[in-house]
Amino acid sequence: MDSSGLQNPSEAERHARVTEALARGEELRQAKEYDQSIDVLVEALQYGVEKAKIYFRLGNTYFDAGRLDHAEYAYRRAIDCDPAYVNAHHNLSVALRKQGKLSESVKLYRQAQRLAMKHPDRVQLNPEQTEHAKRIARRWLIAAGISLGIIVLGLILLSR
Repeated sequence: MDSSGLQNPSEAERHARVTEALARGEELRQAKEYDQSIDVLVEALQYGVEKAKIYFRLGNTYFDAGRLDHAEYAYRRAIDCDPAYVNAHHNLSVALRKQGKLSESVKLYRQAQRLAMKHPDRVQLNPEQTEHAKRIARRWLIAAGISLGIIVLGLILLSR
């Protein structure tokens, strides 16, 4: 029996509950209610699904709460569950850097970069990172358009 009183929830029910817990945990983290967020996420681990994602969110919550040793542990568990979890590798490197473990931090940062190149579909951006990426893409498109215009103009002038 689980905490909601239901016996043996189906796979779909377990995923739905974990999805709800992840959303609730994130709301609490954003509200700086770290202990409550941790409780919600730890309880979600009982469902045995999406453990890497749950541990990753736990790591983020511990990191925001300043509990870097716990964040390190949670990110390592996320990586144990999913060795190709790009964001967990990256965030672990940040947590290690903040703890002064620079050589391991650099190693994991490079590993995160390699994984991101190998699995670009696995990289998760938060809304700020997405906006930043869009701004950079727009600049590149504008620069490419200007460059193309200059090339076309040059070809027109050369053809005369």
